[in-house]
Amino acid sequence: MLDLFTHPSNIVFSVSLCLMFLFGIFEIALVMIGGSSHGVLEQFLPDDASTADLAADPDASAFSKVLDWMYWGRVPLFVWLIVFLTVYSLSGFMIQGLMWHFTTMTFSAWLISPACLFLCMPLVRISTQFLAKILPQDETDAIYSEELIGRTAVIVLGRAKPNSPAQAKVYDQYGHPHYVMVEPEQNIIFEQGESVVLTQKTKIGFQAVAP
Repeated sequence: MLDLFTHPSNIVFSVSLCLMFLFGIFEIALVMIGGSSHGVLEQFLPDDASTADLAADPDASAFSKVLDWMYWGRVPLFVWLIVFLTVYSLSGFMIQGLMWHFTTMTFSAWLISPACLFLCMPLVRISTQFLAKILPQDETDAIYSEELIGRTAVIVLGRAKPNSPAQAKVYDQYGHPHYVMVEPEQNIIFEQGESVVLTQKTKIGFQAVAP
């Protein structure tokens, strides 16, 4: 067993297992002192990851839908990482162990590492789905996209023209940023960096007017 753990082809899984124990110890230590890991790693996430709360919206990005499918944000990020690292490393060791048992060989690390990344995701989802049901839940601050109407957004990418929307950044009532597609309600052009007010929902985003 030790040989399997230290084998060069399993180095990724060994590191993942060690990280899992470190994260677990860190989480336990925070709980013992009355703290929480919530927000420790979330601050390093990109702003567009926060759009996962709109994943149920038909206009949500594919990235948001993938995060929602993986139950990202349904449990604390540290807990999600612990589950992922555990499932990923154990899946790799099990596959490599079976391969060694029947052939006395192991898969190359370059092959098995990315393969296990995809193979373990359904198990990660099932595990986090179960944890989300039993862990205490905070009051949700998810919103409907229509709640962004009336808020001021800033064009961050492109030029917004009628029937040619550009990407804009808008903050909801909780201070969370969202990236939406915006086109002018009237026959004008919004330049990058310009502030606009969202007026109504469209099939692809929002219409807006100058403030």
